[in-house]
Amino acid sequence: MASSSTDETAVQDVIVTAQFREQPLQDTPIAITAVNSAMLEARSQTNIADVAAQAPSVTLKSQSAVYGPALGANIRGIGQYDTNPAVEPGVGLYVDDVYYATLTGSVLDLLDVDRVEILRGPQGTLAGRNSIGGAIKLYSKKPTGEGGGSVMATYGSRNRIDLRASANVTLAKNLFARIAGASKTQNGYVDRLDFGCVNPPGSTLNPASGGIQPLLSASQGCRVARDGGVSTQALRGQLRYADGGPIEINLIADYTHEDRTPAAEILTFAGSGATWIGGSGVTVPFDNRFRCGRFCNFANYYGAGGIWTGPLGTGSRYVETRPDPQAKFDGWGVSGQVDWRIATDFALTSITAYRAYKSSFGTDNDLTPLPNSAQIVDLDFHSFTQELRLNGSLLDGLVDFTVGGFLLDQRTLNGAFLDLRFTPFPLQFQQNDPVDAATQAAFGQVMFHATDRLTFSGGLRYSHESKTYGFVRRNRDGTLNPWVNPAGNPIDGKVQTYRGNRLDYRINAQYRFSDEVMAYGQVATGFKGGGVNPRPFSVYQVVPFNPENVTSYEVGVKTDLLDRRVRLNLAAFHSDYRNIQLTLLNCPQFSDPTTTADDNGPCQVTANAGDARIDGFEAETTIRPVAGLMIDGALSYTKFKYRRIDPLAGGAGNPSGPQLSDTAPYTPTWKWSAGAQYELGLAGGGSLTPRLDAAYQSTAYSGATNSVYERVPGYTVANARLTWRNADRDLEVSTAVTNLFDKYYYYTAFDNTPSAGYATAQPGRPREWALIVRKTF
Repeated sequence: MASSSTDETAVQDVIVTAQFREQPLQDTPIAITAVNSAMLEARSQTNIADVAAQAPSVTLKSQSAVYGPALGANIRGIGQYDTNPAVEPGVGLYVDDVYYATLTGSVLDLLDVDRVEILRGPQGTLAGRNSIGGAIKLYSKKPTGEGGGSVMATYGSRNRIDLRASANVTLAKNLFARIAGASKTQNGYVDRLDFGCVNPPGSTLNPASGGIQPLLSASQGCRVARDGGVSTQALRGQLRYADGGPIEINLIADYTHEDRTPAAEILTFAGSGATWIGGSGVTVPFDNRFRCGRFCNFANYYGAGGIWTGPLGTGSRYVETRPDPQAKFDGWGVSGQVDWRIATDFALTSITAYRAYKSSFGTDNDLTPLPNSAQIVDLDFHSFTQELRLNGSLLDGLVDFTVGGFLLDQRTLNGAFLDLRFTPFPLQFQQNDPVDAATQAAFGQVMFHATDRLTFSGGLRYSHESKTYGFVRRNRDGTLNPWVNPAGNPIDGKVQTYRGNRLDYRINAQYRFSDEVMAYGQVATGFKGGGVNPRPFSVYQVVPFNPENVTSYEVGVKTDLLDRRVRLNLAAFHSDYRNIQLTLLNCPQFSDPTTTADDNGPCQVTANAGDARIDGFEAETTIRPVAGLMIDGALSYTKFKYRRIDPLAGGAGNPSGPQLSDTAPYTPTWKWSAGAQYELGLAGGGSLTPRLDAAYQSTAYSGATNSVYERVPGYTVANARLTWRNADRDLEVSTAVTNLFDKYYYYTAFDNTPSAGYATAQPGRPREWALIVRKTF
């Protein structure tokens, strides 16, 4: 593109690979948010969830404690927040083109990242299964052999200590290596208090002398721990062979260790008339006296005073449950990418990867000292993926094409001990469920350059998927649990399989009106995989569910205006969203057909429950009016509207389920963000750069039923940063403040009032400061 503007005033382009070939962002006919490493640092963004605040129509949330170390993702009203391996993500996550198959372990640190690409809208043709909402792709900085590296240290609020380092070296001729590591620790921000210590037996909220006993003596203080802590160590190593010839080889290995307190949560409601909640000798009712405050809870993991064990009204006894409150994750992976330029116009790429992790976490789900709901979870996961693709050009560049294949084989051992005392019978069981899944796919895309300005693209992808779920439901001593294994019809030993095929397509046309303006339009499809209901309370709830799918219509325009001082990208979309997977809590269709009793046991079934339409628009801009000044912003509007709800799932005849007026989980109608920075030159050649960012999202809901306890009120959060650089630009000192105005808001909310009589929420981090020093060499 011709331009008379200087580098200081021109908006620089970012090279992306969304279509499996290197293209400038402004030439790629897809709605993409692309952020490079410099901008990530300027915004004080250290993990992938932080990036979402500046991306239109994107919601990424670190999950509540019940889901462990996991991320929930939603783009354009489509996503997933349930981390159970039986259900699939709705947004595809890739690191260096390697697919990450589960939400667990996906709160990725931005370690040595070159850029982040967020592709909005279904990417079913090239990304395939589970990219129905879109795809998030992270790309590491490659070894170059240029030498050098960097060290960065951070100290901040609540004893935050971050250390990062990277090195880029030449091992031998044409053989380069890069290694990067990070360690992050910080104390939590929600106090976990001992209820019996704060409110001793005989006090107003704990009136009976035989009530809730303290864990700690008053002399020890009443704080047991601080939830929401950080303790993560990560290491990534790369080996690259590149001699300038037709073959390049990149090998990558990474390891992440996490051992922290649970997600920071508070109790927002407690109330139940169930007399069995309370265990032995506890006379305190289950009610709002257990609401602690804005940044504290009374969760009890250790069974003080015997309240996690004791007789039920029938005389039967519970086994004592003592969950470990630490959330732990150990994950690693290796991958190899071979790029072979077969001829001038043909290149073959092979990506082979193996990933594995073990994760364990325990939760007191109701965040009270009474025995209501607890779990101990152990996940053991591994996956193998192989992708092969051929890029080529024909007819002197008139036609570009990509064809390829992909396969995935994964296994999860979903172990857990569930202690659910909100039912009128003892519902404790040990599960150790094997979940096997496999996918095979073939895909192709053709780009026809009809003229220098007009390009047509079309793509197809055929996918075959299968999933087998085995159920183990036993007491802790190995005997059969009679409440979930009735005589002659047990869940234990049951195996259920899902299989399905899917053909996705994409049709796209783009036209460049001038060097400054390109417009495109497309129709694209995508799907989220089917599976098997993972949480049956009776054998009748062991049922498969089908994929959900979407057809999206999109138009967009990408512009570089005023000598590339203003970049403005716009997109508008309409999506037909079908066979939506929802979790049903009231589902008589999955009850025992041999009985007509009103109470046929609890229900939690994943099923295809409805259809919807989603309409919206998005805008992103970067403005550089004068040298040193940069302004960036984004805006999105998303309107989710159910068109149909299965009457067995909700609707007018089933008020306990989602209604036609409800919206999808974590889908705010409005989002905007804005940021500005200005680099001031100093005497001696150094510089000082202040930056201010703000991001807003309107009210959203955490669940499909949009109850008052699932409401996440809208909020605006601002961040500020001031950076000094020396004349050689190899030393930086920054001060940063996140949540500048100390806004109180929620990340997530969870409503379990219908079943267990409680609701919880995860408050956002309060105002925090940090001092960062970075040295490059």
